Amino acid sequence: MDEEKLFYTLALQQVEGVGDLTAKKLLNIFEDAEEVLKASVSSLVKIEGIGNRLLSNLKSKTIFVEAEKELHNIVKNNIVVTYFRDKEYPDRLKHCEDGPVLLFSTRRLAWNNPRIVSVVGTRNATARGEEFCRTFIQDLAVYNPVIISGFAFGIDILAHRAAIENQLKTVAVLGHGLLDIYPKAHRKYVAAVESSGGFLTEFKTRSSIDKENFVRRNRIVAGLSEATIIIESAEKGGSISTARFANEYNREVFAVPGRISDKYSKGCNELIKWQQAQLITSAQDVVQILQWDQMQKTTAKIQKQLFEDLSDDEQKIYDYLRITGKQPLDLISISCQMAVYKVGALLLKMELKGIIRPLPGKMFELL
Repeated sequence: MDEEKLFYTLALQQVEGVGDLTAKKLLNIFEDAEEVLKASVSSLVKIEGIGNRLLSNLKSKTIFVEAEKELHNIVKNNIVVTYFRDKEYPDRLKHCEDGPVLLFSTRRLAWNNPRIVSVVGTRNATARGEEFCRTFIQDLAVYNPVIISGFAFGIDILAHRAAIENQLKTVAVLGHGLLDIYPKAHRKYVAAVESSGGFLTEFKTRSSIDKENFVRRNRIVAGLSEATIIIESAEKGGSISTARFANEYNREVFAVPGRISDKYSKGCNELIKWQQAQLITSAQDVVQILQWDQMQKTTAKIQKQLFEDLSDDEQKIYDYLRITGKQPLDLISISCQMAVYKVGALLLKMELKGIIRPLPGKMFELL
């Protein structure tokens, strides 16, 4: 994303009353944020939901002053910015209606791993919860998932640490900007998380640390993942909101049960009781329900075919899709430097071999 486009997008996000849903609505009508902010009053008032107050805010000059400050911080601190229409934007988050227009990260993160799970829980983890978290992630490690959590006290930081100890990638989603670390006690883990994955947020660099921000953070934690695992939780708290978002996004939710008298098992027990989460007692439960064991068998079968059946051009397409995930026909043609007609024929052969599958919109992905 070039600096000019980023500047206007940052300015649009500074407009009071413009959240992610409204911003996406405007960006679907106009080509980009610059066009939105330069649009005539007559064209803006025709849009449903744009009243006089929001119209006035869209025409404010102060938004550009704030955008300039934010752009300066981004460039100065080498922050990576991902726009919701970029191919690098997390695919699962693209399908969340309220997903952020911009994501900020400390490094460029790869989201092509199909196995991404969020592991969250109470800030007041018990010895039982801590042991389950460590064992759970250790047992998952053979499947090489990415572990997402919120870098908070308790289960969150244990999940990050267990991922690092088992040489798994882990991403910490923050409820504030990238120039701060909260809680401060976790600064000692920053380097380890950076080396194993990185930090991600939707908040501008100097955002204040507000309670409401952490609820917004939880929707990203849920949206990024194939499944959310709640290890311990009281009846109310961040983990319960993460589970709610995951259910709204039609993602799998798992909860570890506990005794009915245990304060930090009540939330998990309630989720299970009302069928808002599936009961699990081990990592193997998650593996079976998500069919990771079947995926591994399919991958092994395909890998055998690669060495026996694939031509050099087919192998090139396979390697490209393995790295990038699902892609349109035209982009495969450009990236693999082959004519479209040739790529189309090769994709058909690979489909018949059970290696790829076509998707709507002339998209293709590996099985």
